Amino acid sequence: MALTSVQRIALTVSFFGLLAFLLGVIAENKKPPYGTPIKGKDVIICKFPSDPTIAMGSLSVVSLVLTTIVGHAAIFYPYKGKSVPRGALFQSASLSVFFVIAELVSGLAFAMLLWATVTEGLHRSNNIHHDLDTQCPTAKTGLFGGAAFLALDAALFWLVCQMLALNARSDYLDEDDKGEYGQVFASDVDGTKV
Repeated sequence: MALTSVQRIALTVSFFGLLAFLLGVIAENKKPPYGTPIKGKDVIICKFPSDPTIAMGSLSVVSLVLTTIVGHAAIFYPYKGKSVPRGALFQSASLSVFFVIAELVSGLAFAMLLWATVTEGLHRSNNIHHDLDTQCPTAKTGLFGGAAFLALDAALFWLVCQMLALNARSDYLDEDDKGEYGQVFASDVDGTKV
């Protein structure tokens, strides 16, 4: 059983969205709460345990970007070789609303994942402090986890956008898989004609 292009795109959005979610959750769970301060001469050197937080955060960002790219393709892809003008697609108010929501949630998830990943990387690379009271912080707790859930939400919104785009395409192209419709009068149902 071969998958249709609609199913392939939907599965791709789902796969990368779920991957971004899982990698973000793993990054949150593997992130140490703080580093170990080592006293030097007038400085504190922070030693952090080896963990995959930065790699998982980076891969989660990449997965989210791929989810967003494929989400856009799900809306604008010319299924069955028939393209539909953007204006016709966005005449659907529900598609317009969900498209904006998908964009906003994707952007917020991207910003949070990037913020947590860059902050964690900066804490690791700038590990010499002249403040002798430093506690060797790491990225804020919950950023990776919250961003992971937003990435999953973004993927779900892109899937909803795909369904709404397919409905808008069907309306624009007058495609109806339910058969021919004709006029039915109430008198036809009774069996008598008036």
